[in-house]
Amino acid sequence: MAFKVKITMVGFLGDTEKYPCHFQHKPGDEIIFDGEKYIGRMCSAVWSLVVPIVSQVHVVGPRFKNPPFFNPFWYAPISVNDPSMKKYDGLGFRNVLETPVEPRYHMANIAPPNSFKWPPHPERTVTSTPMVICGDVRTAAMFKIEAIDLADKGFHVPYYRREMVILHKVLSNSGIAQDKILDLFSKEENEGIYPAMGQVLVQALTEELESVGYLELNGGKVFVTKKGEAKLDEFKKSLSAEEREALRV
Repeated sequence: MAFKVKITMVGFLGDTEKYPCHFQHKPGDEIIFDGEKYIGRMCSAVWSLVVPIVSQVHVVGPRFKNPPFFNPFWYAPISVNDPSMKKYDGLGFRNVLETPVEPRYHMANIAPPNSFKWPPHPERTVTSTPMVICGDVRTAAMFKIEAIDLADKGFHVPYYRREMVILHKVLSNSGIAQDKILDLFSKEENEGIYPAMGQVLVQALTEELESVGYLELNGGKVFVTKKGEAKLDEFKKSLSAEEREALRV
C-alpha cells in the first residue's frame, strides 16, 4: 500500500564556516515518515520542499524516479560554441572531452553527481535518488529522500498485514506462480478480512514486496528472499497469540 520514507541530511554545498546553518543540521541527520507521523527534527525552511516529494516516494517507493532522471543529456560531455559544427549537430557545439574541476563553491557543483563527466558514468544513476537543497544559498544544505521499508502505520496497517501473510504463504509454497497466490487464501481468509483481494490487488502487493527485496519474481514465479524471511519473522514476533491465530501465521 505504501512505503516508509527516510530523509537524510547529506551535506552542505555552501561555506558553513562563513555562513553556519542556524538550525545546526549535521550530515547524517535523519527524519523518518512511517505512514502516520514524522520522527526527527528538521529545519522549518526545508519542510515545504521535502513534504511534496516524501508524499510521492511514500506511494511509489524505490520505484520512484524524478522526471529529470529520464533526460539523456546528463551523460553527454560539456561543450563549447563552435558554429563550424552546425552542419553536423544542427546548432553548432563542439565536445569538450574532459571533466572540468571547478572551485569549491562554483555554481557548476550544484549539478547532480555523475553528470556531464567524460568518460561518462557507466550507469544510469543521475537524479535517481530525489534530493532537495535548502533555500538559503549561502549554506545550501542537501537532503536525500528514499523509501526504506513498507509502511506499517496509519491506514496502511491492513494492507501491510496482507503483505506479511502473502510472504508467509509464498514461503510455504516457494516458486508459486504470481497469479496463483490468491488461490492460497480460503474464501473466509480473503472475503472475511479487510481488504478482500482480487488479482490486481495481489499483484500490487507482491510488486511492493519485490521492490523492497522481500520477494523475488523469476519467470512469473515467486520466491521469498532471506531478507523477506527475516522481515516475516520480525512481523510474527510483533503479534499477540490471538493475532497469530487469527492470521494463521
